[in-house]
Amino acid sequence: MTYSDVHLKAILERSKVIAVVGVSMNPVRPSYYVARYLSLKGYRVIPVNPGHAGKMLFGETILADLAEISAPVDMVDIFRRSEAVPPIVDAALQHLPALKTIWMQIGVEHPEAAAKAEEQGIDVIQNRCPKIEYQRLYGELRMGGFATGVVSSKL
Repeated sequence: MTYSDVHLKAILERSKVIAVVGVSMNPVRPSYYVARYLSLKGYRVIPVNPGHAGKMLFGETILADLAEISAPVDMVDIFRRSEAVPPIVDAALQHLPALKTIWMQIGVEHPEAAAKAEEQGIDVIQNRCPKIEYQRLYGELRMGGFATGVVSSKL
């Protein structure tokens, strides 16, 4: 799938609250550092993972299910296998009336679930990472994908 930079940037700019489904508490897992990055960029990240429900992560209580969220959510970021996407999309459509975007992480695609969400007027991004797209669109990555920050070591 091809998404224009204008479209991706518009989604990132309008989204303020992101529910991250499948977030891990392990700092070496991509779901952890993507959620952490987004929270550091000013997004409110609502972590969702039934295996860690009730624990705290990035100042938020981890919830077991999207149905437990009481705040308006702009985006659902899915860190689950493709076959797990349909019930997540169904729950998002049922319980998150302010939802504008469903974002499936790199390697995650489900055309039928995407079509169902799009029929409800929801933007769907598949097989992309909001952290990588944010960094790319806001000049935090070079062409090779490396961060532009200066790294130094002192002997």
